Amino acid sequence: MEPTLSTHNKTADINHVKPRKSQSPWAIARRRFLKNKIAMVSLIFFLTVVALCALAEPLTVPVEETAKIKLTQISKEPSSEFFLGTDKSGREIWPRILHGGQTSLKLAVSITALVVITGTIVGSISGYFGGFIDAALMRFTDFVMTFPFILLVIVIRSIFVESGVGTLILVISLLGWTSTARLIRSKVMAEKENEYILAAISIGCNSFKVIVKHLLPNVLSTIIVQSTILMAVMIVAETGLSYLGFGVPMTIPTWGNMVQEARSPDVLANKWWIWIPPATVLTLVILSINFIGEGLKDAFNPKSAK
Repeated sequence: MEPTLSTHNKTADINHVKPRKSQSPWAIARRRFLKNKIAMVSLIFFLTVVALCALAEPLTVPVEETAKIKLTQISKEPSSEFFLGTDKSGREIWPRILHGGQTSLKLAVSITALVVITGTIVGSISGYFGGFIDAALMRFTDFVMTFPFILLVIVIRSIFVESGVGTLILVISLLGWTSTARLIRSKVMAEKENEYILAAISIGCNSFKVIVKHLLPNVLSTIIVQSTILMAVMIVAETGLSYLGFGVPMTIPTWGNMVQEARSPDVLANKWWIWIPPATVLTLVILSINFIGEGLKDAFNPKSAK
């Protein structure tokens, strides 16, 4: 029995149907992240704050002006002349928020970069080689973790009173990498058992090449998420230290130094414009970074709904 015309058409249609192109994990993660409304709004807000802080000098006065004491305009309320008022030294709040954000964000990014690099190196070596190397590195990590973070930073800052931002970045970075190292170690230990790693080793790839070219690209999503979360933590750490008087020198505007004004009962009760604007910006930035981090975590999670 000869096939009918309709059968021929169906067969032709089937033959002309192109197979659906599979998406890469990064494309799937990007699509998931773009669908996350809270994460997208947070990202737009955060990028807006970063742009404003980066353009602080063209938009407002130079940073040197934010440190000058002006006795004729002390504690002025917000007005058409002073957008967000002035502080107890006569310095405008609005320029100090932008310049302070520039310093706080630079400091947070620098510390986060050093922490992630150190933690990734230690975690990768420990997880890949295992055995004695793993035991030695993890015991050293445990040793560093036993130090009380804030207390040790305060002690070191008290010893090096005249030190600047560089010392603060170095001290926090040297003490803050441990959790990242443990996380990367666990991911590398799980990833190195996969067949593609065993194949790379079997064809003679050296350890450095296996870690850099094969392992790290496959744990990159974990590193990105961890970096986002760490950045928010480092902003909080700088703010807390500055509030206690052991952070960035008071001559350099930061959000932490501005919030420190709230230690005065008079400012806290009667001069809200001095501390509420920087505290509000600081809170919203930290929340936005945390929402971005949660969005990235969900986007890279293979168990999330597509």
